Amino acid sequence: MALASTIDQVTSDLTRIRFLIANLYLWGTPDAWVLIDAGMPGVMGTIVKAAEERFGAKTAPRAVILTHGHFDHVGAFPELFERWDVPVYAHPRELSHLTGQADYPPFDPSVGKGLMALLSFAYPEKAIDLGSRVRPLPEDGSVPEMTGWRWLHTPGHTAGQVALFRDADRCLIAADAFVTVKQESVYAVATQEREVNGPPAYATTDWEAARRSVEVLAALRPAIAATGHGTPMRGAELSRGLDELVRRFDEIAIPDHGRYVPDEQ
Repeated sequence: MALASTIDQVTSDLTRIRFLIANLYLWGTPDAWVLIDAGMPGVMGTIVKAAEERFGAKTAPRAVILTHGHFDHVGAFPELFERWDVPVYAHPRELSHLTGQADYPPFDPSVGKGLMALLSFAYPEKAIDLGSRVRPLPEDGSVPEMTGWRWLHTPGHTAGQVALFRDADRCLIAADAFVTVKQESVYAVATQEREVNGPPAYATTDWEAARRSVEVLAALRPAIAATGHGTPMRGAELSRGLDELVRRFDEIAIPDHGRYVPDEQ
């Protein structure tokens, strides 16, 4: 069954695919392009359609960059490998979850904040196994096949989450370090009501690291933010939202209770 999707342009060379509750991105030109994250299960057909419309028939990415390995960012695997034999890159601290060695910590429905959070007990935490195709991102901060971009370690949501930043136009692919929708709320996810929020609370295990990651990304003063959930945000709206999130991180992002909330551990 075809599932609802939205495809739009973030910049002239960055395309967003929203499929159900999560985003993934295509970056590049018909000569060379990269897939950033792999979305929800069932998304592969949408990826192929969008890629062929943008880059040409029978096109294939040079690489896949994974910001992290939660189920809503790796859903096209293993089907993706049936079509494309490409390398996958992720942070070293994420590799155990991408090679079948370690499941993710349990999601936490007790954080509340909305039905998406309450349903998180049913979200899969099991590691996937990408085998020898997955490899660590370069230590020098460069992003394979993405000239002009650098990766930044942004732990908190997961131990090995990364964001991608292009200094030339201050374009930020923020992953789930912060998002532009209240991801815990079914209504907000359905309407894509836009506001800067912390990482999805039901899937974030280290809140102090998450706070520092938001501070690092805000200090970049991004002009454009493409996040793992929610619509892209730009300019003054983005700056105001990020500044507010930094100032009021405890109030906006950290739930009042939960298994990973610092004063309840």
